[in-house]
Amino acid sequence: MTAKNLLVELFVEELPPKALKKLGEAFAGVLAEQLQAQGLRAADSAVTPFASPRRLAAHISHVFLKAEDKAVRQKLMPVSVALTADGQATPALLKKLSALGADVSDPAAAVARLQREGEGKNEALFYDSLVTGATLDLGLQKALDEAIRQLPIPKVMSYQLETDCELPGWSSVHFVRPAHGLVALHGDTVVPVRALGLRAGQQTQGHRFEAAKSPVVIAHADAYAETLAVDGAVIAGFNDRRFAIVQQLAQAAEKLGPGYQVLMDEALLDEVTALVERPNVLTCAFEEEFLAVPQECLILTMKANQKYFPLLDRQGKLTNRFLVVSNISPADPSAVIGGNERVVRPRLADAKFFFDQDRKKTLESRVEGLGKVVYHNKLGTQGERMERVRTIARAIGQQLGGDVLAQSADTAARLAKTDLLTDMVGEFPELQGIMGGYYARHDGLSEDIAFAIEDHYKPRFAGDELPRTQTGVVVALADKLETLVGMFGIGNLPTGDKDPFALRRHALGVVRMLVEKQLSLDLSALLAGAVPAFGDKITDASAALADFIYDRLAGSLREQGYSAQEVDAVLALRPQRLADVAQRLQAVRAFAALPAAAALAAANKRIGNILKKAEGENAAEPQESRLVEAAEQALFAAMQQTVPAADAEFANGDYTASLMTLAALRAPVDAFFDGVMVNADDPALKANRIGLLRQLHEAMNRVADLSRLAQ
Repeated sequence: MTAKNLLVELFVEELPPKALKKLGEAFAGVLAEQLQAQGLRAADSAVTPFASPRRLAAHISHVFLKAEDKAVRQKLMPVSVALTADGQATPALLKKLSALGADVSDPAAAVARLQREGEGKNEALFYDSLVTGATLDLGLQKALDEAIRQLPIPKVMSYQLETDCELPGWSSVHFVRPAHGLVALHGDTVVPVRALGLRAGQQTQGHRFEAAKSPVVIAHADAYAETLAVDGAVIAGFNDRRFAIVQQLAQAAEKLGPGYQVLMDEALLDEVTALVERPNVLTCAFEEEFLAVPQECLILTMKANQKYFPLLDRQGKLTNRFLVVSNISPADPSAVIGGNERVVRPRLADAKFFFDQDRKKTLESRVEGLGKVVYHNKLGTQGERMERVRTIARAIGQQLGGDVLAQSADTAARLAKTDLLTDMVGEFPELQGIMGGYYARHDGLSEDIAFAIEDHYKPRFAGDELPRTQTGVVVALADKLETLVGMFGIGNLPTGDKDPFALRRHALGVVRMLVEKQLSLDLSALLAGAVPAFGDKITDASAALADFIYDRLAGSLREQGYSAQEVDAVLALRPQRLADVAQRLQAVRAFAALPAAAALAAANKRIGNILKKAEGENAAEPQESRLVEAAEQALFAAMQQTVPAADAEFANGDYTASLMTLAALRAPVDAFFDGVMVNADDPALKANRIGLLRQLHEAMNRVADLSRLAQ
């Protein structure tokens, strides 16, 4: 069948910028899927999504005018139900055939056209028919309706649309934004579909101010992007516009001279791409006096409030230049540049005012105010929370570094939340911690304390850096543990995709600090040690919290490339020192590569099952005098040589060597199970053998539960 390319466009009012990329991909994706399901797309069909502030569109190649007819075989019913004893059609069969549109005027002929499959009671009748393939007119209508229905719309609008039928009136339409045009072209032919009260045609609109023609007529599906660019002054493709913005930003920075670099924020790039139809990057500036304000404040206000791109120097310091992505390209851009500079100036002045005002009070003077800020109705105020973090931080600091670290952690924890009461953080909550660091330095506190205050929220997101100093690590760990223990203690747990207190992120932060900073801390002791800080406000949920943390650790390890089997083997033992987990995993991977690994893992699993069944029975320390079979004597002797060496290697942290040493037990273990009956009739003999297996099981499973490696 001949195929042509298809173009569908919905022309609407300005779409929500943060959702535009997802809307464009979803619109094109569902359209293509629906056409595929109806047999209207070729196997090698390509899908190109388009999304601009005022349009969602899709170009789909190799689309058929009509799908192929399909031969379909349908199971009707068992022969015993369909036919009488003499082979005549029963009323049930005739009714079924009639419902399928078959000719039943001659029942005998109708039965003769059916197929039999199966034997005996399973023999059934099947009806063969030819299903007419869908036409593009109907198929695209179905696909378009479904694409609109499945759009991930953040918030639906309702608006009135004048009907175009013979009866005058208005109808209500529900969509993300009011729609004003629909284009549907199969090659150069309009497909007569409708959507949102609109009839499909081949006209759309270009740029509001710079289009060369209005309306813009799309002559052919393949001419869409080029026609919009030439006649409409619109770059229709989201990725194409984004690429153009990145290029122009780089060129603008290069024109300013060597050393300038654009702060390329991916989320901001996506948002700006969704705000312009044809980007034009312009260079602007602000007064140098504003550079006395911490650059994080200036950068945030430029990015978040104005959608500007800051420019940094070679050292990564903010300059007084910034770049604007305009949606218009006037011959003289001075008015646009001046307008943006005037708009940003009050924002920067506000930031400078907040910074100057905040520095009039010390962080220490704000501590008392934390007692007036509610943290959680069951957990008290920020002041109470701060005291809990101090308690936990002092204990961790004492364990890791003695009195000196405990004291510095206590000081940082006491001041860490005080910047929540500053004007700057009140205006820009994203700067909490960061501003605390600046104000700590202004107050004359040490760099160690300032860094700890600044870093105690870290890691804030996946891939974020960890605190830079030991004091910072202690306070960050204490802060996250306080949140986790407190929320679990009052039963405020994440559900589904809802996690308002970011407990999953906090748990991963704890994992990362324990692992990457190689902290010699036991997880259970950490959790249990944090509980008393809450007094009677919570119940102890340390066990559930430990499971939660191990689940986060397991997911993180799988993302790092470890197999589920390897992770399961190590975490089954609930290792308390998370810093050891990576070494254990490497040891397990090395062990699994040995020829003896599979047999030993299977034997380990068998031993575990035997010991589970023998729970509660007498089991003695294995005595050599009670070993009567040659195989058990050989296993005992091998263990006397092997296990102490493996234990010593384990104690030294050489987990790989420990497992490698135990691999030598494969032959005596195999011989034991081949020649020894564990469940002997003699109770003393049985107890001795179970004791031997228990000792072996303990030795083999110190690094990981090797039975989890058994296939």
